[in-house]
Amino acid sequence: MPLIDAENLARELLSAQQTDQMVPVLPSARPGFDLDAAYAVEAALRRSREAAGHRTVGRKVGYANKAMWRVLKLETLVWAHMYDNTVHYSDNNSAALTLPHRRSLKIEPEIVFGLKHPITAEGLGPADALAATEWLAMGFEIIDCPFPEWKFQPSDFVASFGLHAALVIGERLSVRPDSIATLVDELARLKVRVSKNGEFVEEGSGKNSLNSPM
Repeated sequence: MPLIDAENLARELLSAQQTDQMVPVLPSARPGFDLDAAYAVEAALRRSREAAGHRTVGRKVGYANKAMWRVLKLETLVWAHMYDNTVHYSDNNSAALTLPHRRSLKIEPEIVFGLKHPITAEGLGPADALAATEWLAMGFEIIDCPFPEWKFQPSDFVASFGLHAALVIGERLSVRPDSIATLVDELARLKVRVSKNGEFVEEGSGKNSLNSPM
């Protein structure tokens, strides 16, 4: 299989974002493009962002539903970096954003984890993840899909910034050691409802995310 030129593809995707253009041909439609190639493109995008003066401040994860794993033949979550100019904080749990680039926007509710340090070990349980967490917050993410009709593969997701356009993080709640056991139960049962102009749109539960957001 031919090798993917990660640098050139990263420039192509970045240019499409900056000019508000759609990407008519999926990266995954190119011979040899898989998740490894997608992360090489993601790394090239990170280097470009950092060269422009922006720093990474966290990661977003996607495909946290195992039913989708079976359909897409995935074996793990996928992720992409977020940056200091795309992540915003709101202590009053509300925000208004003006986005410089937009093509096909949607909004997603999020549970945001502020980590004390990176989690590198595998096979940890929910309590272990919370022990490494400094704070939790509700948030919402604006996602922007550059692909027609919102049709793409996980590798396309990774290579296109994880569809990330902006994240607003609400009031941050400290995770205390004596609250971890309670949070393990409550976060799995947590429900989030999305409304638009006062009308109910959708509801989701913490259990939708691999049985627990942690």
